Amino acid sequence: MLPPQNNKYRMRMWSLQSLLITLCVALSCVTRAAGLIRVYGYEGREVDVPCPYGGGYESYVKYLCKNDCADKDVVVKTDRAEKSKYSIRDNRTSRVFTATVSQLSRADAGKYWCVVEKNGKDIYTEVKLEVEQDTCCDQSIKVEDHEEATVSFDCPYESGDQNNQKYFCRGNLRSTCLQQALFTSTSQQSGRFRLQDDTRVKAFKATIINLTQADSGQYLCGVHRDTGLDVFTAVDLQVKEWCCVKSQELSGTVGGQVTMRCPYPPQHSNYRKYLCKGDHRKRCRDMISQSRFTTQDHLSSGFFSVTIKALKTSDAGTYLCVSDPLWRPANYTKIQLSVDSHMPGSTMIPPNTVEETAGSQSTLGIPGTPPKDAKNTHLVVFIVPAVLLVLMLAVLVFICKFKCHKVQEAGVVDSGNKTKAVRAEKVIDVDDIYANQDVVCKTQGTSYDHYDDAGDESVYQNTADDVYCNQFPMKAKR
Repeated sequence: MLPPQNNKYRMRMWSLQSLLITLCVALSCVTRAAGLIRVYGYEGREVDVPCPYGGGYESYVKYLCKNDCADKDVVVKTDRAEKSKYSIRDNRTSRVFTATVSQLSRADAGKYWCVVEKNGKDIYTEVKLEVEQDTCCDQSIKVEDHEEATVSFDCPYESGDQNNQKYFCRGNLRSTCLQQALFTSTSQQSGRFRLQDDTRVKAFKATIINLTQADSGQYLCGVHRDTGLDVFTAVDLQVKEWCCVKSQELSGTVGGQVTMRCPYPPQHSNYRKYLCKGDHRKRCRDMISQSRFTTQDHLSSGFFSVTIKALKTSDAGTYLCVSDPLWRPANYTKIQLSVDSHMPGSTMIPPNTVEETAGSQSTLGIPGTPPKDAKNTHLVVFIVPAVLLVLMLAVLVFICKFKCHKVQEAGVVDSGNKTKAVRAEKVIDVDDIYANQDVVCKTQGTSYDHYDDAGDESVYQNTADDVYCNQFPMKAKR
């Protein structure tokens, strides 16, 4: 039996031996993993992981694994069925197998291993995958211009990128920008787009000529790098309508007139001003040559006015206020005029734009210009009600006279009838009256029934009884 000292010695030797074996294995793995492969991808896209291997291993099984590379960490293998997210292919001629990871997300970023499976120890090559957001960028350069203008963007880059490829694309997706580039440093001009690289200031200039509103949107200036992700500068371009920053609408009546207000910038003070009809300067006809169109320039106020007299339905349409014959981009005014043939004599007009009245003109909205027909307007306001009042009084007097005349005629007719009745009574002989007493009673009764309707019923009935129906005849004097 060995002494205790020998047992301690053996235990120490065993521990040292175990440590050496562990270090040896660890050094062997690090050596095999010394060739680090860096791979970059964008969210939502796919990435290829290239895994080279040495000669003699063409027929061996290869696979890609994550993290510690345990069985559960194997994502794809050449002798197994492929998964929807992962695929693998082996090019034995170039001795490189490629694993593809699709539908990338930030969770896919991390450490992977390219592995060649063999008896004993497998061959490992470390892979580091980085996943970045595809859309670019948090900040962008804001640029505004007008139609038909030329605009340029300055795209800076680092000194180490001086000889790298530059390109310019539309959109904000970094993963497809190079493939969809409008132009690159190798093909510096394409149609309306051109690129100029100035290495002295470490920036390249991207230019778009003859702008249209369809050119509005996002753009990316890109610099390609052989290692790592490309570098981008975002640009946000807004192309405004060529002429018109301000648009107005107004309406008028057939036969009336309207006055349009057209402001212009100070630099246009000495230019010819006019009104043209059309929705674009290339399709616009000068209307000032027509006698119904007149202009007046208000230099101190910075606008000119255009009056259209004797409006017609054909005058409706789009008009442009022109203060620069060269049509250089500026703050022009577009006016949409509508003409109604059924409107009443007045119309609502936008403030400071136009005042329209059928058959007359007013220049409201033009500072310092009083209304021309103000006195006539006040006279009409007072005279018309007075005339109407006189006419109403004349009608009333006529009606009253007519009624009075009718009443007088009715009285004359009634008096004539009574006179005839009296004369008839005098002619009748008294003897005949008494001889025909019964007949007279009946006749008088019927005759005075007519007066009963007039309201003297008691008076006339008593008279008839006393005179005509008396039982004691009276002698009449002849």
